[in-house]
Amino acid sequence: MAGARVSPPVVVAIALPLLLALVVAGLAVWARLTTGPDTGPLELPAQAAPQASSTSCDAVLRALPLGLPGDTGDLSPREVDPPVPGARAWVAEPEPVVLRCGTERPAELGPTSPLIVVNGVSWLPLATPQGALATTYAVVDRGVYLELSAPAETGPGPLQAVSDAVVDALPPQPVRVR
Repeated sequence: MAGARVSPPVVVAIALPLLLALVVAGLAVWARLTTGPDTGPLELPAQAAPQASSTSCDAVLRALPLGLPGDTGDLSPREVDPPVPGARAWVAEPEPVVLRCGTERPAELGPTSPLIVVNGVSWLPLATPQGALATTYAVVDRGVYLELSAPAETGPGPLQAVSDAVVDALPPQPVRVR
């Protein structure tokens, strides 16, 4: 059958689904590359933060820079709606960076808890639920507790910038393990 001709309707029947598959795949890639992170208002889940409206939290929030440094450039602020006392958010992927001030004492904090010191501030890594896209750390050496959640893709910049604001606003205190 060497030299057999394929009729034009057969060629179209084969080529059309292939062309359609290529167009759909191309649109999916284009959409993924052009959508970027969500920048709209962010609704935060409820979380106990008994000191969120304290003067200590107000001082930290005033000391924060407008944008946070990230590995891919500055992270711009993101509106929290409805507003949550003591909370701030920044645009990042795959999810936003979120700071909450005045939170409760972390349950993970104990005498042998591994702390990370960033720019003079002691942070406790909190338990990360399976499938979470961000890691949460808690400031444990100040008069109020703060929690910062950030995806790994942002790099260390958010922790460093928040640490600088904490140092500027709040004096260090011994870590209260119990």
